[in-house]
Amino acid sequence: MKIMAFNGSPRKKKWNTVSLLNNALEGAGSAGAQTELIQLYDLNFSGCISCFSCKKISRKKDGVCAVQDDLTAVLDRVRKADALIIGSPVYYGCESAATRAFLERLCFPYLQYAKDVRSLFPRKINTAMIYTMNVPEQTVKLMGYDQLFERTKKMLEMHFGPCELLLSTDTLQYSDYDKFEAELFDKEAKYKRHAEVFPEDCKRAFELGVRLASGKVPERVQM
Repeated sequence: MKIMAFNGSPRKKKWNTVSLLNNALEGAGSAGAQTELIQLYDLNFSGCISCFSCKKISRKKDGVCAVQDDLTAVLDRVRKADALIIGSPVYYGCESAATRAFLERLCFPYLQYAKDVRSLFPRKINTAMIYTMNVPEQTVKLMGYDQLFERTKKMLEMHFGPCELLLSTDTLQYSDYDKFEAELFDKEAKYKRHAEVFPEDCKRAFELGVRLASGKVPERVQM
């Protein structure tokens, strides 16, 4: 079992998104999976350039992006993976720029323009999206974030297989709120929540990794 994880946060070494991904991979590893974490912000790549090489009738292989950059070898390894975990912060109501570019390059080559919109990925594998965000849980629907999450979930399910969502809400943005603009936030409440709730989010991420390694992914969103 090979599980690949992708960190779509520019905070590459620590903080919310990568912490959850590391816990998910630790869980997967505890269940016997071989794991790999890829830092998207360490790679030099673009999103889809709309060249449509992956849609040419004369193409030699299905599901291969023609763009040659740092993502090329990564996408080649995806074809051999047994599960994928993608982590992203929510910036301005969407995934981070690197995550969105990665999703375009990951999915579009496998989309076949057929009447039944088939995926050309060679088999079914489980996937997961981990989202971190500054807004509290009760604001997710109010701001339409739930629609973003569901749209990405359905895209991954269409191309690869069952997708689990893990949402970490009301996250800590700064390690020291006194050094940055923060009048909007109750910093003491932020610190308290991070100390009490974020460890539970990490535990849920660990359990997600175990499920992926065992091939078990629930249908419902994990809040």
